[in-house]
Amino acid sequence: MIKVLFVCLGNICRSPMADGVFQNLVNEAGLGDEIMVDSAGTASYHVGERAHQGTRDILNKHDIPYDGRARQLAQRDLNDYDYVLAMDASNLRNIRHYVTDNTHAEVRLFLSYANDAHKTNVEEVPDPYYDDRFDYVYDLVTTGSKALLAHIRKEHGL
Repeated sequence: MIKVLFVCLGNICRSPMADGVFQNLVNEAGLGDEIMVDSAGTASYHVGERAHQGTRDILNKHDIPYDGRARQLAQRDLNDYDYVLAMDASNLRNIRHYVTDNTHAEVRLFLSYANDAHKTNVEEVPDPYYDDRFDYVYDLVTTGSKALLAHIRKEHGL
């Protein structure tokens, strides 16, 4: 089982959106038994809360189910997951505080896979919590998710 964890600050906007979009792509590809998806936040502000209404609305608009609850990133996540993917550089720095010599996960910016595949030149997924640009974030997350899935399929022979 390949395990993917998306990480943003509070785990109510970007990372749950990526969780839902990526899980939907995984299911459409028939890889639900091969790839597990989750999300977390580097901060504890929203632990236990549902995703932001804007995230839920955009996922509903695209018929993507999501009912997760916010949780905070834990040290064990870096050994339990194969990919721990930050939505932006600030959260990547926060995640790297958890990295040890025994860390199992590949820790990167989420959009780095789309950048490597020349699908976008945007490096970070901006936080729509502050500007309500959920449609723009959805487009970035979709592009990033497609590139990530292509990478995982190639890397793991799926």
